[in-house]
Amino acid sequence: MKQCRPTTPARRQMTIADFSGLSKKRPEKGLSHGKQRISGRGSGGRVRVRHRGGGHKRLFRFIDFKRRGKMGVPGTVASLEYDPNRSSRIALVHYRDGEKRYILAPEGLSVGDTVVSAERTKVKVGNCMQLRHIPVGYKIHNLEVTLGRGGQIVRSAGTSATLVGVDEPYAIVELPSGEIRRLRADCIATIGTVSNPEHNLITIGKAGRMRWLGKKPQVLGKSMNAVDHPHGGGEGHSPIGLKHPKTPWGKPALGVRTRRKKKSLAHVLRPRTKKRRKK
Repeated sequence: MKQCRPTTPARRQMTIADFSGLSKKRPEKGLSHGKQRISGRGSGGRVRVRHRGGGHKRLFRFIDFKRRGKMGVPGTVASLEYDPNRSSRIALVHYRDGEKRYILAPEGLSVGDTVVSAERTKVKVGNCMQLRHIPVGYKIHNLEVTLGRGGQIVRSAGTSATLVGVDEPYAIVELPSGEIRRLRADCIATIGTVSNPEHNLITIGKAGRMRWLGKKPQVLGKSMNAVDHPHGGGEGHSPIGLKHPKTPWGKPALGVRTRRKKKSLAHVLRPRTKKRRKK
């Protein structure tokens, strides 16, 4: 983490990630392509997600979240690279059969290390295997939830899950949120913690930096006109004039339960809310 010199009020608190250990070469040409910016708009051209737009041009990198196509083929880490599309770092792996792929870089992985994906292999940072063969208590990431779909959860910078136990045909995993749930024991996961653990310590510092990220300013509903928001209207910055706050589309907000019960809760042994109650 780098601290900016206070040459302006905005840069006084600004912090920037340290990219010193990353490769400066261009992304692998066969594993990247231009990314079209849709600015939160749907197929009809209308805004479906607000407060998105602009931002710096990005090149999309294809990440191998599945790692099933290289079962038993050793690969050597050629470089650690920056990816603007995610918070973690990525690693370029040269496999012994000549193919190259990007994977999520775990913390502690270095250039020249060997990684393997198999049903059962050596327990080492960067290796990928089935949950039933991972020792209990190990930190894992890039977990597969649906068999054959590849890693779907625990992919953000600095995150990791913990394997609590194996109760065939399920494995019991504690997720970063504190939720404990069962997953199929033949699902795969990668050993270690996701790289770039200091990502949450970054201080943006100024509004312009948020615009570089493609995020537009958010405006309070009570600052809008009455036709634009249920909180709008009135003289100046007046109260919302409602018993309960509402979304821009008139539905209750803030403190109202909006989620339905899902079938996936059948495999949840401890919901994430219980961890919050203990604090």
